[in-house]
Amino acid sequence: MAKTKRADVVIAGGGSAGMTAALAIKSGAPGLDVMVIDAAKPSGGANDQRASAIAAAAKRMLSTLGVWPKIAAEAQPVRGMEITDSDTGDAVRPVFLTFEEPLSDGEPFAYMVPNGALGPALKEAAEKAGVKILAPETVADFSVGPGSVAIDLGSGGKIEAKLLVAADGVRSGLRSKAGIHTVSWRYKQMAIVVNVAHERPHNGVAMEHFLPSGPFAILPLTGNRSSLVWTEREEEAKKLLAEDEFVFQLELERRFGHHLGAITLDGPRQGYPLGLTLVREFVRPRFALLGDAAHGIHPIAGQGLNLGFRDAAALAEIVVGANRIGLDIGHIETLKPYERWRRFDTFQMGVTTDLLNRFFSKENGVLRAVRSVGLGVVDRLPRLKRNFIKEAAGLGGELPRLMRGEAL
Repeated sequence: MAKTKRADVVIAGGGSAGMTAALAIKSGAPGLDVMVIDAAKPSGGANDQRASAIAAAAKRMLSTLGVWPKIAAEAQPVRGMEITDSDTGDAVRPVFLTFEEPLSDGEPFAYMVPNGALGPALKEAAEKAGVKILAPETVADFSVGPGSVAIDLGSGGKIEAKLLVAADGVRSGLRSKAGIHTVSWRYKQMAIVVNVAHERPHNGVAMEHFLPSGPFAILPLTGNRSSLVWTEREEEAKKLLAEDEFVFQLELERRFGHHLGAITLDGPRQGYPLGLTLVREFVRPRFALLGDAAHGIHPIAGQGLNLGFRDAAALAEIVVGANRIGLDIGHIETLKPYERWRRFDTFQMGVTTDLLNRFFSKENGVLRAVRSVGLGVVDRLPRLKRNFIKEAAGLGGELPRLMRGEAL
């Protein structure tokens, strides 16, 4: 019979949000025994070709946790953004909305960071802080008792903990086992993600072309490279992903344009089905949801990972604070403030991205004219633009301390 291990906090899922939560809790409460159970092989995501938008608030958190210096050389500041609303075949794409102002301290409102740099840096920092990582391993089942949660591992091992945190993705099996229901639907769209190299420099400017099939985002990486998030109708996306490189690049160039000169593919193309998933509850006794397990939103605003980072910062603040005053970190009354803190923010962002996608993914001349006028009006209202920049930087609402650059 396998010996039962003991821990204070067990986090199921070693992605960016889960690993950040583990690091933040361990950094704020070194006396807590924190463990990450990760189904992936222990490569730390070094082979991940994707890149993520890191808002300024998340950058402050990563700096406070000692992670940012490890990835700074590969982080591309986003110094501006241009938004167009056009058809695929339009020869000219008028820019209706621009964001070029830095934050009040001169900091860019966001950065693009390769996942292949972010994952290993988080893992290294977590291990250095004393977080135990079991990988590849899974949580097969769990049962909640009055003072602990009993965790059954896929390998047959057992762990007894005070708190289990599910950070196991948008299709979270642990969320289902906890009996937490979701509101969700599919968009009948896929995101095609691919990196490209181009002749001319992007100067740190991101572009979002709103096309009839969905947004086409060009996000700057270091050097003359960009990460593309190309939203397409599901059937068309599957055909494009199956095409040879020549045909795929021709279709890509039709949407990308020629403003950065000739382009070439810089890595494999990947496709991800899109949908909206919002949970009805974030917590149960000795159980909490985190990251994509708590919310899956459309990538139109580039805020998916940043919502997960906010979850991690908020949960860490709640757990560390409760531990300092001797409260039970897994008790439902301890965890409820985390739910209240995060539920409205994720609901608001989910609804916003849903409405934006529906509003801009329509082939209708009248609606397109309304969109163009609306974007033009926003572009001429500096105060409104500053509010948009603040939200894009992740600085709106009630910020956790780590997001303000303050240690726990």
